[in-house]
Amino acid sequence: MEFWKWVLVLIALTLFGEIRIGAEQPRQTERISGSAGDVLEDDPVGRLKVFVYELPSKYNKKILQKDPRCLTHMFAAEIFMHRFLLSSPVRTLNPEEADWFYTPVYTTCDLTPNGLPLPFKSPRMMRSAIQLISSNWPYWNRTEGADHFFVVPHDFGACFHYQEEKAIERGILPLLQRATLVQTFGQRNHVCLNEGSITIPPYAPPQKMQAHLIPPDTPRSIFVYFRGLFYDVGNDPEGGYYARGARAAVWENFKDNPLFDISTEHPTTYYEDMQRAVFCLCPLGWAPWSPRLVEAVIFGCIPVIIADDIVLPFADAIPWEEIGLFVDEKDVPNLDTILTSIPPEVILRKQRLLANPSVKQAMLFPQPAQPGDAFHQILNGLARKLPHDPSIYLKPGQTVLNWTAGPVGDLKPW
Repeated sequence: MEFWKWVLVLIALTLFGEIRIGAEQPRQTERISGSAGDVLEDDPVGRLKVFVYELPSKYNKKILQKDPRCLTHMFAAEIFMHRFLLSSPVRTLNPEEADWFYTPVYTTCDLTPNGLPLPFKSPRMMRSAIQLISSNWPYWNRTEGADHFFVVPHDFGACFHYQEEKAIERGILPLLQRATLVQTFGQRNHVCLNEGSITIPPYAPPQKMQAHLIPPDTPRSIFVYFRGLFYDVGNDPEGGYYARGARAAVWENFKDNPLFDISTEHPTTYYEDMQRAVFCLCPLGWAPWSPRLVEAVIFGCIPVIIADDIVLPFADAIPWEEIGLFVDEKDVPNLDTILTSIPPEVILRKQRLLANPSVKQAMLFPQPAQPGDAFHQILNGLARKLPHDPSIYLKPGQTVLNWTAGPVGDLKPW
């Protein structure tokens, strides 16, 4: 019964209200209302000044030269943020007038043959960079990093490990405890997310997605879409630890459900298929976030977020509750009932909001940068933290951070 009900609803959506990426008609989009919409469209220029430390190329450019794959993986925001700031109007060459200080260090650009980042050198690399700036400039020592920000797009941010248990055991690198961390990882009440951190989207190649756009009048004939792992057999053969069992539950409950187009296969039509879908599942994996969230927003597919306590990108500007759908991990077995119970008018409104160009732009790191993009949202987040509280400035001779804290391996020279 539910299946045929949703066949009729899909037909109705196609005939009377289907929203497609790239649609130009004003009636098919909806501005984000209230303060969130204003924040989303803020212009950070003139509201802050950023000093970019000039580090030896071994911390950034030479690392990238060794492995250009770093430019296209989901952690590439650290590279593109550096490039953006070098030519941004918020950059100042006078550190005395800076509101914020940025240290360009590419800690995720150490990849396996399969393209996965190895974070084991990252803590020593970061410590080395901080030792350098604290020895050659006076600004770190004034606040011990409280007016500095770092881009740390690892699975678990500045905890620098891809396994959650090990990340929790490590905690955030002690030297970064006072800094503002710009990171993809976001989960409430987690040791790897400091209060005041700025949560950002992972990198997804804008040009690649643009190349896969399909005609805007193509029907959304897929009800639920997902491509990815359900089990990580190599690291978690039972499936209870990986994704906290949520992905396994999706597969076991809905692999034979005709409303669910789910598979481990990643077809060449992946982007096109997302544009044909009403709902795109965005479950946690080893970490709560993934590029699927970006892809779903860009392609106008309502993201179904299955990751308890997730902190989503730019949550003060993007109304995730209005454009997406949150499903508790424990409720995954009821996913079909939950999704088929949503009224068509609610779906249409979510699609109209997703069609808003400002929402899409905020999720991207385009080259060159464009107003309202993720670069500018990061700057907006930094600007909203100003002015700094006078208490961040230390008295002469005062120290707060412990330079010898952390695992012994992190203290070795890089």
